Amino acid sequence: LRLGALTRPNLDALDTNLKNFAAKKVDALVIDLRATPATNDFATASEFAKRFCPKGKPLFSLRKTAAKQEKSFTSDRDPSYEGLTIILADGDTAGAAEALAGVIHLYDKALVLGQPTAGRAVEYSDLKLPSGKVLRIAVGEAVLPQDQPLFPNGLKPDVPVEMSVEDKREIFRQSQEKGMTPFVIESERPHLNEAALMSGKNPELEAMEAAQRTGRSPEKAALRDPVLQRALDLVTTITIFQRK
Repeated sequence: LRLGALTRPNLDALDTNLKNFAAKKVDALVIDLRATPATNDFATASEFAKRFCPKGKPLFSLRKTAAKQEKSFTSDRDPSYEGLTIILADGDTAGAAEALAGVIHLYDKALVLGQPTAGRAVEYSDLKLPSGKVLRIAVGEAVLPQDQPLFPNGLKPDVPVEMSVEDKREIFRQSQEKGMTPFVIESERPHLNEAALMSGKNPELEAMEAAQRTGRSPEKAALRDPVLQRALDLVTTITIFQRK
């Protein structure tokens, strides 16, 4: 489930998807926050969090540094989903998305996979300068329950998984047409097996020789999303363990 921007239209889309998940009895969910643009709209982020966090629990507080004020957000509704949850995050996960990831991680004991978040879960104020430029100043920070800070170090993953920003963005671009399946499931390719060994053949070598005869260059390594793949592996492992 790739949330995208934390906006009201996307919140409505999330509700629609969660209703469908309930009908299909989905009991494991991967929430991908690696493509969520940074925003300091913590009120809307809290609405997203309410879909996954227990009713009556504090979500996070927006603590003003100068005025010593604090605005708290609390879940006032029952969650729409309570199953196994895995969160994907990285350095592009910033602002209110970090607070969302942090509170789901806290209450749902959700595993966070990927890389540390940006550490910018702050509220900004814009000051227009005489030159026409705008100076953006952090005036408050989001703090999780039990005074757990997100600024400036961000949220650390439970399972670190490396992936280049370039590969991720190219996969996200292509996935708008292809979906995510091609980037986590390998297509069948010629490989050496027992039958080939008994017949004295090597399908891998034969495929390479055929490519050379036709003048085709060796195929480039296919793009893979190791973060999502690791999440799917974890879901499979946990599900097998719970059934035993």
